[in-house]
Amino acid sequence: MTKKVLIRIVEEKDVAALVELIQKDLGYDDAKEDFIRRQILKLDANRETVFVAEIYESVVGFIHVEKYSSIYFGSVGNILGLAVRKSFRNQGIGKQLLATAENWTKEKDCIGMRLNSSSSRLNAHEFYRSQGYDSEKKQIRFMKVY
Repeated sequence: MTKKVLIRIVEEKDVAALVELIQKDLGYDDAKEDFIRRQILKLDANRETVFVAEIYESVVGFIHVEKYSSIYFGSVGNILGLAVRKSFRNQGIGKQLLATAENWTKEKDCIGMRLNSSSSRLNAHEFYRSQGYDSEKKQIRFMKVY
């Protein structure tokens, strides 16, 4: 039996499933339900969105994408997070989420898509390359938390 994947915009009811994905599949153990709920409720649909992949009314993946603009380059989509539950990987769900995000950014007049991926996520790098993404430069991310 083929599993029917529904890709849709995130809803508040998806928070618990997102927490699980973020903790278990992205490795952010300190992700908290209240914080993620607040973040979802304040999404600005003109600038960003989250799509979820649902199978049999269960969220099994998500992608968070934003329109990224700068003064020196045309606007591009920026993937802020993409995860598919481990037991559902290699079934085309990530590919569907990525295609949905790409279509969203095209509707926002973006000229392409970008993303950052940790150097340790080799399987993710392979996936992105298979979808036509190229690693165009090496970077070091600097961050100051306050």
